[in-house]
Amino acid sequence: MEKFAPVTRSEDGQPVRYLIVDDSVFARKNLARMVETFGGQVIGEAGDGVSAISEYERLTPDIVLMDITMPQTEGIEAAEKIVRDHPTARIVMVSSVGYQENIVAALQRGARHFVQKPVKAEVLYEVIKYVMRDDSAAQGAGAGV
Repeated sequence: MEKFAPVTRSEDGQPVRYLIVDDSVFARKNLARMVETFGGQVIGEAGDGVSAISEYERLTPDIVLMDITMPQTEGIEAAEKIVRDHPTARIVMVSSVGYQENIVAALQRGARHFVQKPVKAEVLYEVIKYVMRDDSAAQGAGAGV
């Protein structure tokens, strides 16, 4: 696998902490391997939107990688709820369902970006760098860890 320069949190230089949400264990493991090559740390996983919301509350990760199509609560709905309660949440939707309306809906409801499956490491890497850079100024304000 390709070697990437570590992406760190701008406020303290620590590894980026990820919550990975997908109903497929294989997809979660694949994403976990990728973010670890970016110097990231997977602090939690969830298999559906309901768990994603509770895990976000419990762990307050730096980035959530969230599938759209899942049982119980869809990813877009879960993203909307997380962002409503935590406006600084950084959520990147990861889905094979790349319909324009899904992408638009996800972004309108608070997701920061969208990555198409099958995920290419170099694409995910650029998206993560962009999302982490996106609001480093706003992040320092309300993010007491």
